Amino acid sequence: MRFNTLFFLLVISCLYVALAQVAYDDCCLKYVKTMTYSRQRHAMMYRRQMVDGGCNIPAVIFTMRRGRVLCANPNEKWVNELTKKIDEKLAKRLQRKENPQRLYRG
Repeated sequence: MRFNTLFFLLVISCLYVALAQVAYDDCCLKYVKTMTYSRQRHAMMYRRQMVDGGCNIPAVIFTMRRGRVLCANPNEKWVNELTKKIDEKLAKRLQRKENPQRLYRG
């Protein structure tokens, strides 16, 4: 009886450790090859995925207007150009918020 209980506890503890080690990261597993100009216009922001933990490939993750997420290879030329465009858009938005020019017509 003791052996059965000990064996059961050992199996449960091994399962617990195995399940606790699984990381459910939000990682890209593959890249989109190209993105048309009309689709690029809908890219609102991006973030970079580094190779660590459960993420096996480096990627740039674009978030589109309606919340869709696309992963791209950071070594591609069009990806670097698009990230620069997004950075410029965000800088313009911040500049407008800091220096509002209001015209009053009376």
